[in-house]
Amino acid sequence: MNSTLQKITRFILAIILLCPASATFAQGVRLDNSQQFKTFDRALNKAGIAFTFPAGFKEIKAVTNRDFSFNYALELPEKDFEIWLRVNSLKENKDLLKDNNLRMPADSAYSYIIKQQAVAFSNDNNWLTRPIPPFILSRYNADVGKTYLVNLKDSPITKHYKYALMIVLAKHNTGSVFAICLSNEKGPEFFKNMFEASNCLKFKSPDKPDR
Repeated sequence: MNSTLQKITRFILAIILLCPASATFAQGVRLDNSQQFKTFDRALNKAGIAFTFPAGFKEIKAVTNRDFSFNYALELPEKDFEIWLRVNSLKENKDLLKDNNLRMPADSAYSYIIKQQAVAFSNDNNWLTRPIPPFILSRYNADVGKTYLVNLKDSPITKHYKYALMIVLAKHNTGSVFAICLSNEKGPEFFKNMFEASNCLKFKSPDKPDR
């Protein structure tokens, strides 16, 4: 395995933002009773996903516009590191494909979501993409997933961050979760920040999403 593939494998192992299902909150800073979190919580329930707030992080306002639509966002204070989350139920994925005149199964919408966001975010198409290995997917009750490592456009929307690691996971007949990790560097500090977010999301099992 060459050094590039080794790096992306390490990324996958380090930053899949999912862990044991729980409704508890760690030592992060969530804006109690915020409308953003209430909306996010409803989206999680519809998609059959459990969320645990990661220690050390702080809730921030999610970006939502024509090109970028996210349910929730977190930052690691004073670290120049953010995570934006987008959760879609099965119905929402069906509607997404219909609105874009795409003929593919709803369970395949995850691949469209991540590629669409890579195009919108990046300044080139030289993306480093990898499927997520089955042994990682099984930890999070997911069936399929991908990662994209991209160079970002210099844009105020992405707060002039330089790099993004995009992750998408999907569970058949349930929904998908898309996460983008924003950073200004790709070295050891990036990996460390990823580990700080190791307690975040997981598909429920058995899955009983609200349809």
